[in-house]
Amino acid sequence: MSIYRIIELYEYQDIADRILYEDNHLLILNKRSGEIVQGDKTGDEPLSETLKAFIAQRDNKPGQVFMGVPHRLDRPVSGVCVFAKTSKALERLNQMLRDGDIHKTYWALTANKPPKTEDTLTDFLTRNEAQNKSYVSKNGKEAKLKYTLIQTTDPYFLLEIQLFTGRHHQIRCQLSHMGCPIKGDLKYGAKRSNPDGGISLMARRIQFIHPVKKTEVDVTAPVPESWKGIQG
Repeated sequence: MSIYRIIELYEYQDIADRILYEDNHLLILNKRSGEIVQGDKTGDEPLSETLKAFIAQRDNKPGQVFMGVPHRLDRPVSGVCVFAKTSKALERLNQMLRDGDIHKTYWALTANKPPKTEDTLTDFLTRNEAQNKSYVSKNGKEAKLKYTLIQTTDPYFLLEIQLFTGRHHQIRCQLSHMGCPIKGDLKYGAKRSNPDGGISLMARRIQFIHPVKKTEVDVTAPVPESWKGIQG
């Protein structure tokens, strides 16, 4: 008898359809806005546990299933999310993240046009734990990103973002400070919420050398259906 719950057929197929890459060491999922990657104070089931149940059911595994979380995305953010199926892969991915060997590309929709079509932003961010929010502050930690305006669709602007640092809510905070809050991101200055309660920020692409096989991994997530007019 499995220690995990039985996943209903519709949920099982939904998860299977959203797997972007999988081998014996890694699983890369197209995360939806609103899903949590790891457990939090809400008590909602995180994707790490849902995927354990999925693997146990699909592969008929009677014992413990390992599902490590090296790559965390905020709850309202969608897109490419990496999980480790072995402790070896998890340890190596964590080190690669610390060393900057995993390259992530984000897409964001804003209602305001950025001042330049391309720029590098460097700010200093301070995290307020009680508010779960970051602020630009002279005494904060350096946060650096590069954005490029890649598409315009009335009334929104699509920015492609490369991160050079990994601060709390970095993209959300820095774009807001620039005067371009992300669509639906009420916490950082958007005028209205999105119908699904999420924000229009997605982890679009991830690139790295496989931590075990040493082959190239290059995965791109599809554009959410709610991003009307955006060509992916």
